[in-house]
Amino acid sequence: MANCTVFDWQGEKSGESSIDLKTAKESTALDLLHRAVLRQQAHSRQGTASTLTRSEVRGGGRKPYKQKGTGRARQGSIRTPLRPGGGIVFGPKPRKYNLDMNRKERRLALRTALMSRISDAKIIKDFGSKLEVPKTREIVSLLNRLEIDSNRKILIILNRPSEIIKRSIRNLEKVKLISADQLNVFDLLNANSLVIGEDALLTIKEVYGND
Repeated sequence: MANCTVFDWQGEKSGESSIDLKTAKESTALDLLHRAVLRQQAHSRQGTASTLTRSEVRGGGRKPYKQKGTGRARQGSIRTPLRPGGGIVFGPKPRKYNLDMNRKERRLALRTALMSRISDAKIIKDFGSKLEVPKTREIVSLLNRLEIDSNRKILIILNRPSEIIKRSIRNLEKVKLISADQLNVFDLLNANSLVIGEDALLTIKEVYGND
């Protein structure tokens, strides 16, 4: 179990919250997280790279010059892989890079990643509820009050971020906003700091606390 301090919008302590999720054993956690990250990165690859083989390249149906008497190496087509503009040997073709990982392992990896970073997380009560118009400087001011460097990678997790909050955050290059139902291992491990809405933390505990 991990205890977290809850802060208000002014950066003042307003209470405490706890989270207790089942995590992987220390001996297997590193391998599990590594496989989960590899799977996520592999699934983000489109796999659409494609080159033309000798039979697919346009042209080259006529023999470029006669077989004998020229002193040159015999050629049957100008689209041979040995010539510029010819086909590609063993080039990439469309494929899937998907890696298998069962649901229990995926959920266990996610819980392990979250619990390993919970000490770097700041829990915010009513995140941005008083923002009436998009203001990036309000987000930067909050990060400063929480003593978080806005020039480093920050992951903000909210339950249902409003359009005002999305527009307030989108101009911050190092800040990434995701909703609680988009939680993933890579973003959790890649960020230097985590900012979690109190309602998002409740959702995470409800969704992942039953296993």
